[in-house]
Amino acid sequence: MMLIPALPPGATLGIVAPAGPPKPGALEQVPALLAGHGFKAKIFPGCAGPNHLGFLAASDAQRLADLHAAFTDPEVDAVLCLRGGYGCARLLDQLDVELMRRHPKLLIGYSDITSLHGLRDTLGLRGLHAPMPASDLLHADAGADALALFGLLQRGLRSGDTMAPAVAAHPLSQGQSASGRLIGGNLAVFTALLGTPWAPRAEGAILFFEDIAEEPYRVDRLLAQLRLAGVLDAAAGFLVGSFSDAESPDAVLADYLRPLAKPVLAGWPSGHGRPNQTLPIGLRVRMDVQQRRLTLVG
Repeated sequence: MMLIPALPPGATLGIVAPAGPPKPGALEQVPALLAGHGFKAKIFPGCAGPNHLGFLAASDAQRLADLHAAFTDPEVDAVLCLRGGYGCARLLDQLDVELMRRHPKLLIGYSDITSLHGLRDTLGLRGLHAPMPASDLLHADAGADALALFGLLQRGLRSGDTMAPAVAAHPLSQGQSASGRLIGGNLAVFTALLGTPWAPRAEGAILFFEDIAEEPYRVDRLLAQLRLAGVLDAAAGFLVGSFSDAESPDAVLADYLRPLAKPVLAGWPSGHGRPNQTLPIGLRVRMDVQQRRLTLVG
């Protein structure tokens, strides 16, 4: 059974910037990047600014209009976010959810895009937690991540497909296996959704999380909030991605996850580091800890 259909040859990816602005010169390189992998780029206006408040790619109105336009544009086969940063949360209560239901195109991105994946998960829509052009794919050492992402888009995902990247045994890993809908993304952004209508339901889910530049005490604060909100108790298991640009939070993670006695697969190569393995958000997966793999089940 096809879970995420393959995009047609020469498919067009709508490029949007719902969060932060790209660095100078990055946007101009995106069409050639996509063409090198057999895709076309349709860049929406907010990607080029003007910046708003110094940290947003464009005004809220422009970024919102770009998202709506990309999903409804008949030329666009899937929507690829230019980068993360911050800004998606400002749009959540303005997004046209009925429009998204009518145009269930694939949304691709991670980091701050976790907010949009969260909203779409509440609508039963799927997405890819995946590297983005201005954050990752233009880097000289991102070739393998680019090949993996664009190859996935070309072949799609089927029930029974497995993901088994090179994952070394990790001291945080425990248990055998768990199955559930894969939710999550960036830990700080996901936690910020709690108490809003756009927080994905964690009951029986596999919760994936990763982060960047969050010191252990801040990771503790985030996990404490998830525990107090009942998310850690509700989840069936945990997939732990990369934590980069800060002291390792492994001791804090162990303090929260080990007492739960639930399956944990840690060291998964997804997040702000490299490699950044593409993950299907919203699909049901079976997580096998000992084999260090995910199998798509629906």
